Amino acid sequence: MKFVDEITISIAAGKGGSGCVSFRREKYVPRGGPDGGDGGHGGSVVLEASGRKHSLLDFRYRNLFRAESGKNGAGRNRYGRGGEDLVIEVPVGTVAKDPLTGEVLADLTEPSQRWVAASGGRGGKGNSHFASSTFRSPRFAQEGEPGEERGLRLELKLIADVGLVGLPNVGKSTLVSAVSAARPKIADYPFTTLTPNLGVVQYDDAPPFVMADVPGLIEGAHTGAGLGVRFLKHIERTRLLVHVIDLSRVSLDNPLEPFRQIEHELQSYSEDMRKKPRIIVLNKTDLVQNGQDLDKIEEKYRELGCPVLRVSSLKREGLRELVRLLTKSLSEMEQRSDG
Repeated sequence: MKFVDEITISIAAGKGGSGCVSFRREKYVPRGGPDGGDGGHGGSVVLEASGRKHSLLDFRYRNLFRAESGKNGAGRNRYGRGGEDLVIEVPVGTVAKDPLTGEVLADLTEPSQRWVAASGGRGGKGNSHFASSTFRSPRFAQEGEPGEERGLRLELKLIADVGLVGLPNVGKSTLVSAVSAARPKIADYPFTTLTPNLGVVQYDDAPPFVMADVPGLIEGAHTGAGLGVRFLKHIERTRLLVHVIDLSRVSLDNPLEPFRQIEHELQSYSEDMRKKPRIIVLNKTDLVQNGQDLDKIEEKYRELGCPVLRVSSLKREGLRELVRLLTKSLSEMEQRSDG
């Protein structure tokens, strides 16, 4: 299934039904008064976050949504039926924005969370409402009000606990596939991952967590270079960042360069990224023959003050320790937030 995370749609709420102009015409009632009923309210357009949706792909094929209009009133004080609300299911994590100003109108981060995107028009009053002691035969009624119409820009920001970041082709996809049931595309060339991938990871009996593999970042990503900000947004909601470093491409003269390059892009994109805790994963240990070089690289990374682990996603080495550390870190973060 193709992954779509940005789309523009048009929505229109239903028009309210018009009120009725009617007078009683009953036998033995010589002076029947007005009895026109009210029109029904128009249906509203509602966005609902659903766990059944994982992409905005559906909106590629249908981008105009219109709710049902209310029915007109009738004689004998019969009210028109209200229009049905149109409920549009979107993935959890969808942000609705004004397409012209970019203003955030709604952020649907919880399953079943709803937002009324366009309110239906109010139904018009029948002529029975306008009768009085001095005006007994009103021959007019209200028209139904039009429903709201607007454009919406929908953007999906994945909701995951752990976000994997790194340069292209450092082994993020292999890592996700090794610790979860996710099966992303894997190959020996940059930008294999063109869409974010999610995997559910569990350590023993601890609660599972969601890991996101985000496409590789290059210099200038925060300004749109490469796959750019389109995928940087998918790690905004993550609680913990995992820097994946490809040991086979680390220079002993400047081993921290890959980390610093990614950090520059993250912090240039959003100041909030600075606050997220980090774990550094030195991947592809199977490709480093000299153990002393590996020790020197690890020592440099430990000076950054973040936890550092050596792993080989291909050989499945060090992965259990990584999952245990991630589970422990997330648990501690949750306890601090509850306290």
